[in-house]
Amino acid sequence: MATTAEPAATSSAGELFQGDRGDSRLYRDPALFAEEMDRIFKKTWVWVAHASELAGPNTFKTTQIGAQPVLVTRDKAGKVNVLLNRCRHRAATVCEKKRGRQSVFVCPYHGWSYDPDGTLRKVPHSWGYEEGFDPAQFPLQSLRVDEYNGMIFATFNPDAPDLAEHLGAARKWIDLFMKQGAGFGVKVLGEHSFRFPGNWKIQLENTTDAYHFPIVHKTFLDSLDEETENVFDVLGQGGWVEDLGNGHSVMVMIPALVDLEHDLDAPIPERFAELAQALRDEGHDEATVRKVVRAVGGTGFNLNMFPNIACSMAFFRELRPISVSETEVHHIAIGLDGGPELANRMRLRLHEHFQGPLGFGTPDDAEGWERVQRGVQAGDDMPIMVNRGVAAPQGTAEPGHDAGDVSSETGMRAAYRMWKRMMQG
Repeated sequence: MATTAEPAATSSAGELFQGDRGDSRLYRDPALFAEEMDRIFKKTWVWVAHASELAGPNTFKTTQIGAQPVLVTRDKAGKVNVLLNRCRHRAATVCEKKRGRQSVFVCPYHGWSYDPDGTLRKVPHSWGYEEGFDPAQFPLQSLRVDEYNGMIFATFNPDAPDLAEHLGAARKWIDLFMKQGAGFGVKVLGEHSFRFPGNWKIQLENTTDAYHFPIVHKTFLDSLDEETENVFDVLGQGGWVEDLGNGHSVMVMIPALVDLEHDLDAPIPERFAELAQALRDEGHDEATVRKVVRAVGGTGFNLNMFPNIACSMAFFRELRPISVSETEVHHIAIGLDGGPELANRMRLRLHEHFQGPLGFGTPDDAEGWERVQRGVQAGDDMPIMVNRGVAAPQGTAEPGHDAGDVSSETGMRAAYRMWKRMMQG
């Protein structure tokens, strides 16, 4: 999509967001996008993988941090590494596979080979280099890596705060989200990805936007039985959106499903009755049956972690900025690691019902995001508004946290406050 020419971005870019209004250049300025890659994606912690994607020694996946391709590996010693996917010789990527297992990465251009920890293993015809050439001085560039409850993050910035400090209040919600393992642990079951012609921040905003849900996703709601449709009446269940600090936020749509281990004696929903009986028939005790059934339905909240990952009810949503007007989205299905296969199959079917090209949710969301990118080309002086705000139900958010009811745009303001802080250096 063609973009309107814009003045070059500067360190005053933070002025493009004021309180609850954003300038249209937030979505369409190529120079601003380049500055975001440097000031945000190279300076903070960025999610790169779930631990289950690196299930043993010499496993890997490829991804990107901002616009830079990286290789995430678990080496033969079991350590997780995040390496720039760039050969130290002439810059070719050393791996183009999405994921797999291999003990060496060989650059296809001139054959330099690397171990999964980034060590340069071999240089073909090394006699052609000057005396004293030391391959040990040319490993794949390694980034700083840390992990919290299976979520693996990396950063280019040696001075970034510790990951625990960066996540802050979001850690509580990660812990709640991971209860979907039902005592078995959580693992990635698969993913689908797509690109839409729009800026990455449009997608970032969407994860804590309940205001659109009954409008954009009416076809999804119409596809549900009456009991389930009532569960997804997200604007009518006393939910809230809470600023968790550092750009993170949580949107609670179904308060009764915040803690999946709470009130397990409640009646099992009709749509899960057949699964529950099948689990009993497999020999699982009633306590396990109820934990598994509750886990299959997913949590009642979306956790948005700045700048690129969301724990969204029952899956991970990762965004990857491609250009100022193109974003790649990965919807990553998760299930029970070692849990009943019946449960994981049903989780995949529920995932497909909403996500993916044939789901009821993804195509409708993507069209909305694309229309925003088209529409923002008009009306230079009109702001992007994230000013919706109704008080949160009493006694929901943590004391001292900014919060609003579930339809409030609190989460967007939280993300843009962090965006502004980072863009101003």
